[in-house]
Amino acid sequence: MEKINRTLKRLASSESFQKRYEEQRQQVMNHPDIKAFLTEHQNKLDQTTIEKSMSKLYEYTQQSKECNQCESLDGCINFMKGYHPDLVLVRNSIDVVYKRCPRKVMADEQKKNQKLIKSLYVPKDILEATFEEFESDLGRMDAADKTGTFLMNYEAGLKPKGLYLHGKFGVGKSFLLGAIANELAKKQISTMIVYVPELMREMKSAIGDSTLNEKIEALKKEPILMLDDIGAEAVSSWTRDEVLGPILQFRMLEKLPTFFTSNFDLQGLEHHLTYSQRGEEEKMKAKRILERIRSLSEPILVDGPNRRD
Repeated sequence: MEKINRTLKRLASSESFQKRYEEQRQQVMNHPDIKAFLTEHQNKLDQTTIEKSMSKLYEYTQQSKECNQCESLDGCINFMKGYHPDLVLVRNSIDVVYKRCPRKVMADEQKKNQKLIKSLYVPKDILEATFEEFESDLGRMDAADKTGTFLMNYEAGLKPKGLYLHGKFGVGKSFLLGAIANELAKKQISTMIVYVPELMREMKSAIGDSTLNEKIEALKKEPILMLDDIGAEAVSSWTRDEVLGPILQFRMLEKLPTFFTSNFDLQGLEHHLTYSQRGEEEKMKAKRILERIRSLSEPILVDGPNRRD
């Protein structure tokens, strides 16, 4: 049998092999990420090092980056499902390392949080929401602009306020939360989206299994908390004052970004929180909750047609 090195030499010297190799090499070198990486490290790389690293550069180009070629996490096309490639320079050679992709980050965070909080509200359309799909028409332009400002400030290391998104049914409030969460997942920043009516029901049942304090602590300390559909829950003095109040108080003091969606504006939410299921009127306690919400978020009207129709 012909020795393998002799076979490789013969292949390398063949005209068809050289042609295919050069075509692939040009495709690799013209890839925008490769060009950007080589430009960034041009002072540390010479042509010999680049040629020796061509197989690594080719490996990078054959995979999805930031989930841009994958329909879902299950449909990930990469060598390591849920992980995307990143180019690094190690001792004057180029290598490929793998990091969790945005969908993997969100899925892992959801799995972790679901062990504790059962009322996480992340349906498929929210999990896959992107700003590219968010139609910034006249009624939603302000929300899109404020969201962009939040993301820029947060990535810059600041502690910006969250948003209180209010408006009619189906205008895209929850979808916008999902788009924000997906954008943050690209930076491996944890978020938790919670459906408030279900959360309050869960908290009541948590008294019996002794997990109430643990659940409240998790919601207090989540880096970015999103409370979806606040105001749709049945109000009781206990859920308002012993659950919602301590969570918002802690987050206000620690300046942890908090988002809300609601069909009520702030005045309407205050009225909703004033009256308990028993018909008790507690204006001061409702005002206390509203002051925390105002401290944590900026109210933004989201308007437009019902996109669920």
